Amino acid sequence: TQCVSGCVCPHNQVLDGKGGCIAPEHCPCVHNGNFYSPGESIRVGCNNCTCRNRKWHCSEEPCLETCSVYGDGHYTTFDGKRFDFEGDCEYVLVQNYCGQQGINQGTFRVITENIPCGTTGTTCSKSIKVFLENYELVLNDGHSDVIQRTPGGEMPFQIRSMGIYLVVDTTVGLILMWDRKTSIFIKLSPSYQGHVCGLCGNYDGNGNNDFTTRSQSVVGSVLEFANSWKVSSSCPNANHTKDPCTANPYRKAWAQKQCSIITSEVFAKCHSQVEPNEYYQACVDDACACDTGGDCECFCTAVAAYAQVCNELDICISWRTPSICPLFCDYYN
Repeated sequence: TQCVSGCVCPHNQVLDGKGGCIAPEHCPCVHNGNFYSPGESIRVGCNNCTCRNRKWHCSEEPCLETCSVYGDGHYTTFDGKRFDFEGDCEYVLVQNYCGQQGINQGTFRVITENIPCGTTGTTCSKSIKVFLENYELVLNDGHSDVIQRTPGGEMPFQIRSMGIYLVVDTTVGLILMWDRKTSIFIKLSPSYQGHVCGLCGNYDGNGNNDFTTRSQSVVGSVLEFANSWKVSSSCPNANHTKDPCTANPYRKAWAQKQCSIITSEVFAKCHSQVEPNEYYQACVDDACACDTGGDCECFCTAVAAYAQVCNELDICISWRTPSICPLFCDYYN
């Protein structure tokens, strides 16, 4: 029905914003600036939300939150706090040995070893170690190795492949996804909310206090926070590094051109759900920094990190082509 009487709708109808009148129950719902018709569903975290009578009606399943580390030291905590840290050492990503009361009560620990991956001081994750019960799992150089420290007990995790990722499912509510290179995604059960610590934060729903040091102090400095989680006190503290595109200006134009795929129409469906600019800048930094070989790998890892976040929201982007970060069938087999 078209709007009548100077854009005043008939009784029991409302303006639809397009010059027409509709019944109130036919009004759309809004999410991240997008309009959805009644009956349409979207994915929010691990829950489905359906538009009915102008309101979202969502399932209430407890969701596993994700901490991610990729490329040249780009971190996102369980509570969504993003930061960059380039330390050349072993660091605790997440553990539930936290504070004085938790010294002997923890059940798991995940450690990353970082090494330089360019001449500008940037570092990439070389290996991941998972300590669980009397087992140690080492992910390194595309392979996984299991070390049983003492005899007895069933292995508390299963290892499987899923596309380009090696997935570790544990018995304690911890899931780990590794691309066999420099990207790691750690998913953790809601039962651990507020009971973990490390570079992945404290998982209490508040990103503002994620920079909690080993001594349980909340600080404002990324360096102070991250250096406190080095495994060995003999490791030197990390300092600020050069801007890789300033150090390697000849790579800047190439990096910007390559990484523009993140902000292009290719990922348009995801832009309203996951802000792309921080991922774009991280991609440019990585593409400039990896000047000791593997430059395309650094670029591909950075784009894949954005694609993975989109995929978590059920937005599957087909961005790889024969000329852009191709994957071949034998990689999946």
